[in-house]
Amino acid sequence: MVTKLPKVPVVVVGMGWAGGIVSAELTKAGISVVGLERGKDRTTADYAMGHDELRYQHRQELMQDLSKETITYRNTVSGKALPMRHYGTFIVGDGVGGAGSHWNGQTYRFLPYDFEIRTKTIERYGIEKIPAWMEGLNDWGITYDEMEPYYDTFEKMAGISGETVELWGKRTNPYPTPPLVKTQLMKEFEKAATSFGYKPFVIPAANLSESYTNPDGISRGACQYCAYCENFGCEYGAKGDPAVTVIPVAKQTGKLDLRTHSNVLELTKSGGKADGVIYVDMLTGEKFEQPADVVVVASYVFNNSRLLLNSGIGTPYDPKTGKGTIGKNYCYQVTAGGSQLFFEDREFNLYGGAGALGIEIAEYMGDNFDHAEVDFLHGAGIRSTQYGDRPIAVNRVPAGTPAWGAEFKEKSIKYANSNFPVKTQGASLPHKENYLDLDPEFKDEFGYPLLRMTYEYTDNDRAMGKYMSAITRKFAEEIGADIIDTNEVQAPFNVNKDGNTHNTGGVIMGTDPEKSALNTYLQMWEAENVFVLGASAFPHNSCFNPTGTLGALSYRAAEGIQKYLKEGGLLVKA
Repeated sequence: MVTKLPKVPVVVVGMGWAGGIVSAELTKAGISVVGLERGKDRTTADYAMGHDELRYQHRQELMQDLSKETITYRNTVSGKALPMRHYGTFIVGDGVGGAGSHWNGQTYRFLPYDFEIRTKTIERYGIEKIPAWMEGLNDWGITYDEMEPYYDTFEKMAGISGETVELWGKRTNPYPTPPLVKTQLMKEFEKAATSFGYKPFVIPAANLSESYTNPDGISRGACQYCAYCENFGCEYGAKGDPAVTVIPVAKQTGKLDLRTHSNVLELTKSGGKADGVIYVDMLTGEKFEQPADVVVVASYVFNNSRLLLNSGIGTPYDPKTGKGTIGKNYCYQVTAGGSQLFFEDREFNLYGGAGALGIEIAEYMGDNFDHAEVDFLHGAGIRSTQYGDRPIAVNRVPAGTPAWGAEFKEKSIKYANSNFPVKTQGASLPHKENYLDLDPEFKDEFGYPLLRMTYEYTDNDRAMGKYMSAITRKFAEEIGADIIDTNEVQAPFNVNKDGNTHNTGGVIMGTDPEKSALNTYLQMWEAENVFVLGASAFPHNSCFNPTGTLGALSYRAAEGIQKYLKEGGLLVKA
């Protein structure tokens, strides 16, 4: 039995960054919003005494329970997909704040090149530079200059700490707070980078460098460099988190009806539009239908595609024909090419740090260097980070050391504070056979098909990783490490081992309804009252963490929803 509730103007599915931003902006404008979140509500009080590595990092208390809902995974279209039962490649948040509560806080803007990647690549190198398997590589339908005001709004709301980088797009304003401090590790990287003529910068961070009050009147304290960011909530509120920024603002308006433990199962539809959603109360098992004028799908990347596919909204992508859009252009992140440094007589106090504490260069990002003689597109940031090494999770030892036993213990202790990485974070560009669809066999506890991921690293990824490995090796040798382990080869993708957490695509934006699911307000071409927010809208993933761009697009979508409520219809002509 499903209980039908009174109709509301807007229902939002998922209360992370995207859902929180839209809820805050709409309720401030006087629009009533129902926010549905499958997990529980959270405030900073929930994170007090939260430095429990077993509880949060290894038993993953803030994450989705994979025994109840997961994805299935395979490397190729001809393989059999099996359910992911252990977190590795990514971690999916559960509860108010979502991934925005347990993230590290690195907050970038994408490059001007990213938003016009196809046009700019062809202009500089010719159409032949784009391989046939990368046919899904397209412009986003919006330029960096058009995105800039939304980036500025997000950074002011979250209080991003950072410094202006010359090789990125122009800024209207400086970052609202200064960059985080430079540790000795970062100074070593800076010295080497400067010697090569590069211009290193401190990574922009949602970990506040100083106390800050944002334009909504939300005040937060400065980061304590305690090292418990990724997988953890911040008890100081120093880390930008929807639960301590935008969601309290929405609550204060009295216009947000936040319903926690409410798991949305599907969207209902009629006449080419969505009527609302059906959700289940996870505490009582009761099912409800919530009608709405506008449905905002703002859950995690995978669940956005899954909800649309399970609801029959939008045309599923077919890798054989290239037709359809839902599930298209799933992209990840490329991290091959890094070097791990070990020292015999130097220490760096690695137990301290912050989730976004690090230093980087921009010279190998995007199209900032000539790609005429290389066999890949885009690039990577070369960086060193100091997140803070926790005692159970981190045991770095030189290559060739046994993975257990007396020698492993001895070297784990010896190098605990005598190592650091020179890493890469590279772009992931679309391959026609990397996509998301519904699994034909496996279902969740409510009988709905699980999402199936088909993904493997591409020739572009492997060539870029090898190229970047020479750069990180050069850094390591200049710094003067006693032992240098360089990873030159991109191994096959393994959903249980690969450690980056950035997933994008599946419900992508663009200008052509035949090639994209959304317009630049993240409004669906095929269902005009459905807005799909999050990194699922990215046509490709750049060499940056996605949250800054996700936040900026959410502010633009909030504008679009207000306009749609007044005028109706598609907000952008195809």
